[in-house]
Amino acid sequence: MRHTFAIAQMTVAEQVTDNVKKMEAMMREARERFRAELILFPETCMAEFSRGMTREMRAETAEALDGPFVSAVRELAARFSIWTVFGFYERAETADSENRSYNSALILDDKGEIRGHYRKTHLYDAFGYRESDDYLRGEQLFCPIDSPFGKLGLFVCYELRFPEVARAARAGGAEILLMPSAWVKGDLKSEHFRTLLKARAVENTCYLLAANQYSKIRMGESAAVDPMGVVTASAGEGETVFPVYLDSERLLKVREKLPSFEDRREELYGNLQGNTTNRCQSEI
Repeated sequence: MRHTFAIAQMTVAEQVTDNVKKMEAMMREARERFRAELILFPETCMAEFSRGMTREMRAETAEALDGPFVSAVRELAARFSIWTVFGFYERAETADSENRSYNSALILDDKGEIRGHYRKTHLYDAFGYRESDDYLRGEQLFCPIDSPFGKLGLFVCYELRFPEVARAARAGGAEILLMPSAWVKGDLKSEHFRTLLKARAVENTCYLLAANQYSKIRMGESAAVDPMGVVTASAGEGETVFPVYLDSERLLKVREKLPSFEDRREELYGNLQGNTTNRCQSEI
């Protein structure tokens, strides 16, 4: 069976309300132009934080799952009858949060109900930047969820660099991996992004979709890769919405032809086994 998804590549604004308007326009285009059944937005598309903002200022923007931004996106998902995946800043309610929030992502169904909830577990403490200075780490990987399109896995941006994250999703039954992202420009960063997308798709025989932010520091280049590592859709620079076509029959044929997941020898891998029991999160 074939399904149509859409990837939304955004230039995220500082004001939350501006981003809600952008998301509304992109969801409308995805439904009316492509008849998309699911739309994938970038990481933290709720707001762009300018340099010089304090941790306290960032924390003020973060909100709970019933906050105004999440509620607005839920209403849009229901209005356009489209599954919606997006990133936002989630308020931490713990006393020791020290004004840090979670870098979180949600999966909404076409009625606007929350079907999946994930807090980024591997923070971007690399290339001279420390995401952990302003955000808290999640403590559980995402448990893949059932959908009309197949079983959905979810991880965020920097986690593409950790093969264990995608492998845990595959071990949990994932057929489609969704990745909200805000990949930063830099030497070889584009090459890393494309190479890792293909690797994660091929080694897990899954579809992998990545929605990137685009700005002066974010590179765009959102893409979709099929289970054989073929880039089936991609963007360059700028804001855009583009369709992605997924075929469940192709997924089955690839897995029959390339049964690498079944050919694993877990007894040799020690603690690297793909058992996600008690270590994953999908529900609130």
